[in-house]
Amino acid sequence: MCGITGWVSFHQDPRTQAPVIEAMTAALTRRGPDAGGVWLGERAAIGHRRLAVIDLEGGVQPMTDRSDRPDLVLTYSGEVYNHHQLRTELRGRGHEFHTRSDTEVVLRAYAEWGEAVAEHLEGMFAFAVWDERAQRLLLVRDRLGVKPLFWATVDGGLAFASEPKALFAHPEIRPRVDADGLREAYSLLFNTGPTVWSGVREVEPGSVLVLDRAGIRERRYWQLEATDHTDDQDAAVERIRALVGGAARSQLEADVPLCSLLSGGIDSTVLTALLADELRLREGPDARIRSYAVDYSDQARQFTGDVLRTGHDTPYAAEAGAFIGTDHSTVVLDPRALLDPEHRKAVVVARDSPIGVGDMDTSLYLLFGEIRRHSTVALSGEAADEVFGGYPWFHNPKALAADTFPWLLVTGDEAAMPLNPELDLRIAEFRDDTYRTALAAVPHTDGESPTEHRQREMQHLSLTRWLRQLLHRKDRLSMAQGLEVRVPYCDHRLVEYAFTTPWALKSFDGREKSLLRAMGAGLAPDSVLHRPKNHYPATHHPDYNRGLQDLARDALASEQVRALTDETRIKACLDTPPDRLEWGHRLRLERVVDLSLWLDHYRPELAL
Repeated sequence: MCGITGWVSFHQDPRTQAPVIEAMTAALTRRGPDAGGVWLGERAAIGHRRLAVIDLEGGVQPMTDRSDRPDLVLTYSGEVYNHHQLRTELRGRGHEFHTRSDTEVVLRAYAEWGEAVAEHLEGMFAFAVWDERAQRLLLVRDRLGVKPLFWATVDGGLAFASEPKALFAHPEIRPRVDADGLREAYSLLFNTGPTVWSGVREVEPGSVLVLDRAGIRERRYWQLEATDHTDDQDAAVERIRALVGGAARSQLEADVPLCSLLSGGIDSTVLTALLADELRLREGPDARIRSYAVDYSDQARQFTGDVLRTGHDTPYAAEAGAFIGTDHSTVVLDPRALLDPEHRKAVVVARDSPIGVGDMDTSLYLLFGEIRRHSTVALSGEAADEVFGGYPWFHNPKALAADTFPWLLVTGDEAAMPLNPELDLRIAEFRDDTYRTALAAVPHTDGESPTEHRQREMQHLSLTRWLRQLLHRKDRLSMAQGLEVRVPYCDHRLVEYAFTTPWALKSFDGREKSLLRAMGAGLAPDSVLHRPKNHYPATHHPDYNRGLQDLARDALASEQVRALTDETRIKACLDTPPDRLEWGHRLRLERVVDLSLWLDHYRPELAL
């Protein structure tokens, strides 16, 4: 896993501006702490920061097809899990290889298939290929958008990077925010393409962007499709077992220490069990995979349920670890660590955004820091809720009947929107328009029942929007600690199959994630298999609430923060006793604090 960046201009010679690509590349050092390099040509400058995971000696980047006057230059981030099969196929087509890295497989695959290269790759990836012969830049992003890739236009071309901060090291791209950017950030709709930053866009998941002398064009090479499903319940469970197991096995490859994130929920427990079984097959019966969970000091005593959480995770994680036979650790955090301004600033800088989830972001960042002391790769159960229908909105009649994005009924306008109403962002209207557009993009089959029709909409919205911000969060906070996180439930074949599976099969036992629970029988303790859905934990310590209120008061000392926020709504949260501060109101304070840190670090031009 790495950081990639570069720029192409048909009006300038990047060789005269080497410090620009060097600064852009340096901005991504935390994504790639092991090595860095740049390549300069007459029309292109390419940079790379490396986190070495496979073929530690041979995967140096930027990688070229030959050392003398190369035709192709690649900067690549991610993992292609079918690289062994592709290497065999490409050798059969006459290609020679000099390394064991998947990077070289991607380079040779482009040489063979050109712009159609993405269709041949399986995994999580974002990469750029500069083709000297064709004078063409190709940007490619994986199907689900696990790995990020941003771009912005410059004179005569464009610049690209794994994170916006690297783009801002280019003299033509400045951190600027307008009303559209604030709407994108604070509406919580997770649109594809636009970002909070004016002029900065994402390459959309499952897309290829091409720049040549004719201009910029973008095409999708993958998207969800609705097809008829013919498997019965038993066949569907077997198919899910094969797909999840195959994804888990394919993602165990690494030349560095590897571990699993084990929260004590069904998603991570089933995945960890599959990984542990495969590791024992490969390395012997005594092999044990490391597993990690996060908890908070006094959580067992202070825990109280809320709209997202029904119980304390740690006992379930420990039970699951013992059942599977992992080398399990729990990272325990206290309020001081979560409130530390340096930690909070590091999180905001990692996100490049004022929008996050407060202590849940900081705790994840700190958890990843602890894991990185022992492992370089971690596997996560992210996306199982989207794939198998685990969220409350798949089952709540009120959410199913609502004429809006279902997660807004959980996050709520009150928590999500501390912005000054005088900005007149018309977010309600923006949400309505975006919702109509989102529903129009959902594929359907002929003859769907009303229930099936609505559930397909809910799953499409969850997979193409809600999941996007979770993947961003996991990528940014892990890579800020130099840790690669893999997400087997994002395997596109699994996602495709589950999307076509009728809702009656997804909920055949009257509960959430029926298919995953059925395939997981014997892989997890019954207590874990049958516990209700529980979201990522948050601290319930009154000292944290008290400290958060103090940070929010300090944030409001800034005139710029006050100009952007609704002080009346924030004051109500500041006046609430710390032990009675509800989760939604606390989230409002979290976002005021993060807004202050974001403004202070980036000092963006506000064009409102």
